[in-house]
Amino acid sequence: MTDPSRAFRTPIWPGTAAPSIPTLPLGAAERADLVVVGGGILGLATALSAARSGLAVRLVEADAIGRGASALNGGQVIPGLKYDPAELVARFGEVRGRALVDFAATTADRVFDLIAAEGLAVPHARNGWIQAAVSETALAAGHARARAWQALGAPAETLDAAGIAAFTGARGYVGGWIDRRAGTIDPLAYVQELARIAAAAGVAIAAGAPATGLRREGGGWVVTAGGAEIRAPRVVVATNAATDGLIPGLARTLVPLHSFQIATAPLPERLLAGVLPGGQAVSDSRRILVYHRRGPGGRIVLGGRGRMGLPRSPADWAHLERALTRLYPALAGTPIDARWFGRVAVTTDHLPHLHRPEPGLFAFVGCQGRGVGLMTAMGLALGPALAADAVDALPFPVSPIRPIPLHGLRQIGVAAAITSYRLLDALER
Repeated sequence: MTDPSRAFRTPIWPGTAAPSIPTLPLGAAERADLVVVGGGILGLATALSAARSGLAVRLVEADAIGRGASALNGGQVIPGLKYDPAELVARFGEVRGRALVDFAATTADRVFDLIAAEGLAVPHARNGWIQAAVSETALAAGHARARAWQALGAPAETLDAAGIAAFTGARGYVGGWIDRRAGTIDPLAYVQELARIAAAAGVAIAAGAPATGLRREGGGWVVTAGGAEIRAPRVVVATNAATDGLIPGLARTLVPLHSFQIATAPLPERLLAGVLPGGQAVSDSRRILVYHRRGPGGRIVLGGRGRMGLPRSPADWAHLERALTRLYPALAGTPIDARWFGRVAVTTDHLPHLHRPEPGLFAFVGCQGRGVGLMTAMGLALGPALAADAVDALPFPVSPIRPIPLHGLRQIGVAAAITSYRLLDALER
């Protein structure tokens, strides 16, 4: 049976001009110092940094590079975590909490510094990110968050109604704040370029080689992928929302969701001038948030949560088209050039989780909407930590795998909550 969702897996991002990525087919039996499962941002950044730390790295990816959620997102590079600095310190203690704050503060730096240092062919802009408030309660929380980061030296500013209108040109926002550490990238080009420099660093990449087995043997690990077996003392499973049964129980620690996006046709200058004139990315404070930015060729890209099941037709993106004209009434009737979606994963505590279920086996999951910066920074830190056997020194504590009780029912509950939250958001306009 034909899968109708396959028609909606091509984003608007042009990617690199020369997307050819050096790959090395798997042999029947191989050995490596590290096997990385997953060729998204986390997997590629981990493989790159591990190879540059002296490890022989084999990376296996189930699909082509750039076909997963790492290249299907909105390309927003947002520092920080879902928790404010004081909350992280209260939750993890002074030492670990401060380390997490320091790490979270610099995740966007890791992306833009890497692009600059490596000369990556990745379209990008570091104009900031705006969190827009749709209620006075959300505005107070946003201003408190801005002040907390300001106190730590971050270039954050509060915005009143007039300020946010000037930055966004949108209707319906009562204010917000801007974090100038943030920005936007072409996520497809970024993944392709990470793969290119990882291969140049010596990472052996096998695309179209899904990992189907993982077993412990002789003090190390054997990964079965693409019909071959790879033996290594260390394995990193970097599959996030695509996590399956490779590590028992891991998939049941996550709630998988779909992030849907639309891109308008190129706008005439008279319309484009009134939409995000400064080029910032925006996320709003709704329970089911909407995020948007300028895209390639004078388009506007807008995204948000989609249906829990796979999409079947363009009608599944109708809620985003309504959001677009709610924010920008002048865009009513603008043709939609593209509709696409990616699978994301959230944790119940809204924090990323670092797992080491057995010696030499690692996983890092849960982007919480900040995957570009978070997974880049974590991957660049994880590779050297693996080489030095110093994973416990990373800012995120190693935590046990705790599957969500009644996991299947939790997904049904999330679907019901999304419907309820959309109603509440509509009433709050």
